[in-house]
Amino acid sequence: MIRQLVIGRECRDDVIAHVESQMPLEACGLLAGKNDRVEMALPVRNQAQSPVRFVMDPHEQLKAFERIDSTGLDLLGIFHSHPTGPETASVTDIAEAAYDVVHVICSKSGGQWNLRGFWIENGQAAEVSLLMDG
Repeated sequence: MIRQLVIGRECRDDVIAHVESQMPLEACGLLAGKNDRVEMALPVRNQAQSPVRFVMDPHEQLKAFERIDSTGLDLLGIFHSHPTGPETASVTDIAEAAYDVVHVICSKSGGQWNLRGFWIENGQAAEVSLLMDG
C-alpha cells in the first residue's frame, strides 16, 4: 500500500485543467512517476461521457500506458473528478477499482478543486496523503 504521493505543481495544474475542461462531466486519467513522486499526468477521455461515472477510453488508456512505459515511469495513480461530489471514493469507485494504485478524487468546493487520495483494497478505501510540491 502506498501511504503518500507527492504531486508537483505542474502535474496538479494539468489534472485540474483537464477536469475543469470536461465539466460538467467526470474527467479521468493516469498519474505516472517513480517511488511516491508523480512526474506526469496523462488525461484519458471518459468514454461514458457522464457527470456521475467514468470509463476510460481503452485506446487512449493504452496510449497512456505505452507513454508511461516509454519514459521508464510507473503507474502510481488514477485520477477522476466528482463534479458534484462526494469528496471521497464512491461505492462505485470502490467496487470497480482494478489497479493497486492511489485513486485520486478531484472535487470542487468553494470554487476550488481539491484532490484527495485513496488506496482501495478488499472493498475498503483508506485515505492516502497527497503532498503538493512547489
